[in-house]
This record gives sequence, C-alpha cells and structure tokens, in this order.
Amino acid sequence: MSRLIKNELIKIFKKKSLYITMLVILAFVILTNCIYKFFYHDANSYMYSDNYIQYAKEELAKLDPNKPSDTKMYIDLKTQVEVFDIVQRYEQDTWQREVLESQISTYVSEKNTYLYGDKNPEKVKEMENKINQILEKLDQDDWRYFAQEELKQAEENLKNIEKQKANTQDKQELKVLEATIENAKIDQEVAKYRIDKDIQYGNDYRNEALRRYQNQAKSVVAMQNSEQELEYQEKQEYNKNIENREINQYIIENNVDINKTNNLRGILKNFFNEYGLFIIVMIVMIAGTIVSEEFNKGTIKLLLVKPYSRNKILLAKFITILVMIIFSIVAIAVMELVVGGIIFGFDSLSIPILQYNFDTQSLESMSVFAYLGIQIITQLPKLILLATLAFACSTLFTNSAVAIAIPLLGYMSADMINMLVIQYKVQFMKFFVSLNWDFESYLYGNLPDMEGLTMVFSVIICVIYFIIMMIPSFIAFKKKNIKNI
Repeated sequence: MSRLIKNELIKIFKKKSLYITMLVILAFVILTNCIYKFFYHDANSYMYSDNYIQYAKEELAKLDPNKPSDTKMYIDLKTQVEVFDIVQRYEQDTWQREVLESQISTYVSEKNTYLYGDKNPEKVKEMENKINQILEKLDQDDWRYFAQEELKQAEENLKNIEKQKANTQDKQELKVLEATIENAKIDQEVAKYRIDKDIQYGNDYRNEALRRYQNQAKSVVAMQNSEQELEYQEKQEYNKNIENREINQYIIENNVDINKTNNLRGILKNFFNEYGLFIIVMIVMIAGTIVSEEFNKGTIKLLLVKPYSRNKILLAKFITILVMIIFSIVAIAVMELVVGGIIFGFDSLSIPILQYNFDTQSLESMSVFAYLGIQIITQLPKLILLATLAFACSTLFTNSAVAIAIPLLGYMSADMINMLVIQYKVQFMKFFVSLNWDFESYLYGNLPDMEGLTMVFSVIICVIYFIIMMIPSFIAFKKKNIKNI
C-alpha cells in the first residue's frame, strides 16, 4: 500500500499543472498581502461630502429665513454648512474632528434655531459662547476636558434616572428604567475607561474598541430586557454581541489590538476566508483527475497488471488525496507565513487569538498557530467531502472536466443554499451536507448555524454522504472494463 501511495504522489508532483497552480496561488498570496499593507485602511470620513455642502450652499441662497415655510429647511442647511466649515479647520485624522462631529452640531443647531426660529438673542449668545469654549479647548489640545465633560454628563444622567426610578411604582415603567440605568452605567464606564486608560479621542484601535464595547454592551442589555423570547437567529446575534463585548473590553484593558486584520496575524486568523477557495480548487483538481486521467491516457492497464487488487489501488489513490489535502493547506500556509513575514514582519504573531467560551463564560487565549490548527480540523470534513465528490465523479464518469466542475459548482452554491435554508427555516434541509460540514460553529459552546443541529448529528450526516460517494466508486472501479482502453 505504501508503495502505491508513493507512486501516486510521484505522479502528482511530476505534473506541470500542480506547479502552475502553486505559482498562481503564490501570486495571489503576494497580492493579498500587498493590498492589506498598502491599500487597506478604515473608511473614516466626514458625514457630508464637498459636493453636498456646495449643493447645500446653493439651496441656502434660495431660501428666506424670515419666511415660515423656509425657516426649518434654512436652519438645517445653515447648520450643516457652518459645522462643515468648523470641521474643515482640523486635519482628517485628528482627535478634534471626532469631538466636533459628535458635539458641535447640537450647539450650532440650537444657535441657529434661536437666531432664525425662536428669535432669542440671549440664547444665541449662550450657544455662541459654548461653541467658542469648545473651539478654545480644541485649539489648546485639551482632550481631557471633553472626557471629563462626558463623564460628568453620564453621571448626572445616571442620577436623574435613578431618582426617576425611586419615584416610580409602575412595574412596566420600572423595567424600562432598569434597562435605561444599565445603559447609563455603560456610558459612565466608557467615560471612565477613556480617562483611566488615557485614551485620547481619535480613530485608533482603542477608540474603535471603546465604541464597539459601548454599542455591543447596550445591544446585550436590550436583548436581555426584551419582552418577547428571542428567536434562534437573535440568540446567535446575542451570543456574538457578548463575545465581541468581552474581546473589546480586553483590548481596552490590555491595550492590545486584537481586532487588527491588516497584518500577518490577521491574515492567518482568516486563513480559510482568504485562501479557502484556492485550497479547494487545488484539491478538486487533484481528486478529479487522479482516476479519470489513468483511463483517458490508457495508463490504467499498466497499473492494473501490478500484483494489487483493484480495491487496494483505488484506496491508495484516495489516501493520496487525503495526503494532498494536508499538503495543500500546509503549502499555502507556509506561503502566507513567508510572504506575510517579509511584507509585515513577524511581530504580530506574538498577539494572542481570543475566543469567548460560552460554556465557561470566559475568554480563552491561544497562539495564532494553535488557532489555525483548530480551524484546519474544523474545515477538514468540508475539504474531504468535496475531494471525495471529485474522486467519485472521476471514478464513475472517467471525465476530468465533469469531476472538477461538479464539486466546484456545489461548493460555490452551498453558501447560497445554506442562507436560504436558514432564512426560511426549511427543517428537512438540515440533512443537506453543506449545513453540517463546517464544525467551527460547535466550538466553545456556540450555537450551530441552524436550530436542531448537533455535532453528533453533523458527524453522522457527513459519514453517510461519504459512504454514499465511496461505495459506488469502488463498485464501479472494480467492474470497469479496460479491454478497449
């Protein structure tokens, strides 16, 4: 058996197509890393474009603020233009822009309302003083002033809600107030984090973690206080929010950019998302030709005259495919490690991968290589089943094109089928193999993609599909007439 497998591997590695495929994959790996290195960036831009502001100015000139029908539109457009002019004083990525975009528009809008709508000169002056005070602090680079104001406002808001709760007897209203208090505490916590962890306003990963933590923590509170029982997809979303909340809290407290994707660690973490298609193409090309080419070239006669049974010959070919699955994964991973290391450096590999375990309700930390190993194990059923399908088609039809096309079409349509099945809750389709061949959803106490699925069930389904493809392959190969080949 080992000699047969060795001979099969020699045949595969003598093929020019293998090396051409490897070169194409290498070129894609280089391109992927270059895109992440030189072209990838977070899209952070001001809410209004230059063209829109120009349009707003033109429309503003047509309106009369003293005309009641025009007043509201005039105030809105006037506010947008003034805020835009103020924001343009500061560079794109400065912390001042973030503060301005979140705070200044309220005061400018109130100023214009009192100026053109309610006609209150004292309030206009009050708002102008507030705007000037904000701009003065911005020019002094005093971001802590705004952080303290944020904390003061959060604490005041919390006290007001707690007072309101103390004076409320209605149970329904109390439940709403309790949720509001939890949200106010989250705002207070975020403000304290900014001051205690010295997180200056801006668009860096710590600010992004603060924003995400705040949003996800509030989403968890909203779902926990939902009056209706959560549907299955909502439960999945709830779990995802808990996981992301914990990860972003870890980033804030440990000052480590866990969410960064444009480095070597980030690409390896998303290895199968980036290169999964190439791995499958490579495997299917090998599995789809390993038998059919023997018949098409007539070399099957030379193979069958050797002192081995047909079953043993076919089994050796299938084991060779399994070996090539591992080779393909390792080869592409090594390409990424070398290319990514050259382009990005290897420093990011020291940053751990975090996974939230719902069974233990805690974050688990592991190296990127341990995480990649786990991902490989969870993806193997899919890769083996697709390779088996290509192998079965190659054996049954002895047509390489058909044997390659069918698995690739199946793989490319699987995600669409899964999405439709889950969306419309087609329960009988849980017996479809593509809903069961990815075992990642069973790790760490996660909920599977579809309600009712379990790991044992998925294993059984995968084994059944595997047997259904393998038995006809061995029967057909054993009965093949090779006299006319």
